[in-house]
Amino acid sequence: MGRHGTIAGRKASQDSKRAAGFTKYSRAITVAAKGGGDPDYNFSLKHAIDKAKGINMPNDSITRAIKKGTGELAGEVYEEESFEGYGAGGVAVIVDILTDNKNRTTAAMKHAFDKYGGNLGVRGCVSYMFERKGIIVIEKTDAVKENSLMETALEAGMEDMINYEDSFEIQTSVEDFDNVAEALRKSGYELLESDIEYVPSVDITPENDYDIKNLKKMIDILEENDDVQKVYHNCTIDLNEE
Repeated sequence: MGRHGTIAGRKASQDSKRAAGFTKYSRAITVAAKGGGDPDYNFSLKHAIDKAKGINMPNDSITRAIKKGTGELAGEVYEEESFEGYGAGGVAVIVDILTDNKNRTTAAMKHAFDKYGGNLGVRGCVSYMFERKGIIVIEKTDAVKENSLMETALEAGMEDMINYEDSFEIQTSVEDFDNVAEALRKSGYELLESDIEYVPSVDITPENDYDIKNLKKMIDILEENDDVQKVYHNCTIDLNEE
């Protein structure tokens, strides 16, 4: 299924994130809350809270992270940054981070890229091969009817819907993402994933197993780093598969 992965692969990835803890999700909430502590009036905060709830973060932890962002509790100052480069096999990679120590994070990024046959580049070196889009994933079940799902999403502003083996992927503009996600929730659909992502406009398929192995290792190392929020790539191969 390529970079989109199967439902099983996505759930395995989510379980791995739960096991690693809630650090990166707390950071995202804290940073978003700087724009206001009420999610009804702060889309970024609402989005960060939804993601945290998706991995079953306790409400107390969410509230504490919000208070750190609004200044009600003392907390670290996080800086948003993106790193870009090429992984093994010429695969383009973008890494979104939140860090309280940019020098530490930069060193970790360079080490991961260098160790596994990649090359960390400058800002803009690969991002031109991606578009920012809202991505919503709905698992295929007997209760989910394709035509009804498409109609609901289209009325709310969907741009496209891709039919995969075990899921539907709904794509939106960044501006319409919240409207589409909310319309689907109100219609009773369970959103397996919902996020603003970098979607590749150019795909790369590594030519040998050695490159694929190194690419998978590099992305695993990056995703395990607490400073890393999300890793995007344009590899056509499902890197969640064993």
